[in-house]
Amino acid sequence: MALPGPDVLHTVASTQADHGGPSRSVPFLCEALSERVSSVRLVTTVPGEEGNGTSILPGGRVDTRTVVEAGRLRRRLRSPFAFYRTLRAEVRQDSPDLLHDHGLWLPSNAAAALVAWQAERPFVVSTRGMLTDWALHHNRWKKRLAWTAYQKHVLRRADLFHVTSQEEVDVLRDLGFGQPAAIIPNGVPLPDGPLEGERRETSDGHRALFLSRVHPKKGLPMLLEAWAAVRPAGWTLEIVGPSEDGHRAELEAQARRLGLEGAIQFSGSVPDEDKWDVYRRADLFVLPTHSENFGIVVAEALAAGVPALTTTGTPWTDLERHDCGWWVEPDEAALTTALRAAVETSDETRRVMGRRGRRLVEEQYSWPGVAENMTAAYQWLLSDGPRPNVIRQA
Repeated sequence: MALPGPDVLHTVASTQADHGGPSRSVPFLCEALSERVSSVRLVTTVPGEEGNGTSILPGGRVDTRTVVEAGRLRRRLRSPFAFYRTLRAEVRQDSPDLLHDHGLWLPSNAAAALVAWQAERPFVVSTRGMLTDWALHHNRWKKRLAWTAYQKHVLRRADLFHVTSQEEVDVLRDLGFGQPAAIIPNGVPLPDGPLEGERRETSDGHRALFLSRVHPKKGLPMLLEAWAAVRPAGWTLEIVGPSEDGHRAELEAQARRLGLEGAIQFSGSVPDEDKWDVYRRADLFVLPTHSENFGIVVAEALAAGVPALTTTGTPWTDLERHDCGWWVEPDEAALTTALRAAVETSDETRRVMGRRGRRLVEEQYSWPGVAENMTAAYQWLLSDGPRPNVIRQA
């Protein structure tokens, strides 16, 4: 029997595991929505035979259409005709009630907006933190060109924005976009097995973990400077994640200059099936980022029972509110002070903080709750339900 609720077609440029947060969160969102609405479809790209990495594709009741990359993703997306043709054919075959596109700054976003306009369907855009000051200044000339060519037109076409924090709403208003916005955080799958407090003891001392893309946005040079200033005895800093644009080599050179060769471990990427074991081995999670719309890895660390240290470049005020971590300005001095406090905190206190973080994720960041709020936002947009509390209007 068909479920109530709209037929929704999602689009995201990639679901490849090492292509950042949306590649991971969108498939989970689609799966969760498939338990609440009549139909969920997804159009995305997957690596070709010569591509590296694996894609995270949704299961359950999600009908997924994939576009095979003709080479590296960024090369293919400069000519998004295959993505456009696949999406247009999907809409013509069975027109959805609305389209929901994830991310910015890629021609695939323009393709999704064009198809929504052609089909005269409501259009939802998830900005994914890609309009913050830091994001706009990174590769600023390319983004200025993209802004003029298509991005501002895509945002104007949106009937509803999906954001994960009030900061993103404020950025949209400052840029002159007055459409309503739904503030709905990403969800987090809860891992099976023991929490950090019951983790397997290791013989190599304490471990601080960074797990994300190794990218200039993530603030790792600041973290290395802070680690050199604190130099906690018996601790290792493990940096896990794929390197982008040679950033890992830059960090390795910095670590050598700082004399940190024995105190920092670069581990590269980790398969999704091994991710939770990496979290459980940690005594502390650190994300020194300049800018995140949500910071899914912070939520994952908390779900694994590990206290987190991150910056105000994320919306994680909950770390202070629920006493499960540290939330500081994204600068070297603040990071150093917080890092020193975190490593000097007793093991038992950190374990208690980790348990509080796990409870926070269970209560506020579960995928069923996210899907419930998203469905309510869709129904309101389609004039099929009352305005939910997550909606902010100009």
